[in-house]
Amino acid sequence: MKIRISWPAGHTTATLDDTPTAAALLAALPIDGTAHTWGEEVYFDTGLTPTLEADARQVVEPGTVAFWTEGNALALPYGPTPISHGEESRLASPCNVLGRLDGDPRVLATVRGGDAIHVHKA
Repeated sequence: MKIRISWPAGHTTATLDDTPTAAALLAALPIDGTAHTWGEEVYFDTGLTPTLEADARQVVEPGTVAFWTEGNALALPYGPTPISHGEESRLASPCNVLGRLDGDPRVLATVRGGDAIHVHKA
């Protein structure tokens, strides 16, 4: 399933895998949130409260669509965060991996803290 993520300066789409958290996200769409940035990561509260899945990861590829269960937030890394080693994308803690952004994840660099984020089915 594809989702569309939009903010005032742009948008992107993502392809989600078949995971319990991805299913919960899809069932809750559309979701509106307020963007926060942390290094080269955008995250925002979704109001969802899934549990940590067995294959959760802290270091992911840029463009990964992840769910940060500790913050009830969708986490979208596009480069290093303040705790990364080198150029890796290291999330604040292990996150459920939901899928991958379509296209260049650096489009997320146009998101500013406080921007309205809208997620819906594509």
